[in-house]
Amino acid sequence: MDITRILPEECLCLIISLTSPVDACRSAMVSHALRSVADCDAVWEKFLPSDYKSIISGSSSSSSLLSLGKKDLYFYLCSYPILFQNGTMSFQLEKESGKKCYVLGARALTIIWGDTPSYWTWTSLQQSRFGEVAELRIVWWLEVKGKIDSKILSPNTNYVAYLVFKLNKRYARGFSRRNVTLQFIVNEVVSKVWNVSLEQEDNPQHVRARGDGWMEVEIGEFFNECGDDGTVEFSLMEVNGYRKQGLILEGIELKPKNFAN
Repeated sequence: MDITRILPEECLCLIISLTSPVDACRSAMVSHALRSVADCDAVWEKFLPSDYKSIISGSSSSSSLLSLGKKDLYFYLCSYPILFQNGTMSFQLEKESGKKCYVLGARALTIIWGDTPSYWTWTSLQQSRFGEVAELRIVWWLEVKGKIDSKILSPNTNYVAYLVFKLNKRYARGFSRRNVTLQFIVNEVVSKVWNVSLEQEDNPQHVRARGDGWMEVEIGEFFNECGDDGTVEFSLMEVNGYRKQGLILEGIELKPKNFAN
């Protein structure tokens, strides 16, 4: 039975929009008639986050992106992170589910003495999605904090937060066989505190290389239920008073669990 001859197009659009991006792509392969429905803007608008226009409007390429068809826009956002908030944050979609992924760039973080050139320098790196990253020249007290509002994350989603960084092998000091403290707080309740080495050689089970040229280490995992007016906070600390240098920070990434870079 060919349902495209029985049900009106509006009904078919509604049915497909209640499935998933993966199912919509599969539906488009069933028949030519169903493909036109499965690829239409009405379907793919439902797979985009409800606030996608406000996020895109804060990017430098907003006009060109908003002129795309909704399916093309969806897959663009899955493949290419866009910068917003004056270039200090990036936004991307997870391809299979359409859930939101964010990176708080180094400029979106609170870095103790971050604006003191003798302690930290701000530089550009070809591997970074951001215009600037923070490179540690020398400190004895290391403290970095970040915060994000729960309401901008996808609801009913397990998120994992990662510190995205690298060590300048030419002069990195103070991280080999020494731990830093990672912590995250959900709605003012401490959810996890743990000590970890940022050296992959010391800690290969937790520090891993990413596909974009950076390293990452997990800060913690949390479930974002309704995403109301709560906050999630993150911190990196080492305050034992020994000399540290050569840490390069790109930022803190939040992505749905099992989402691979």
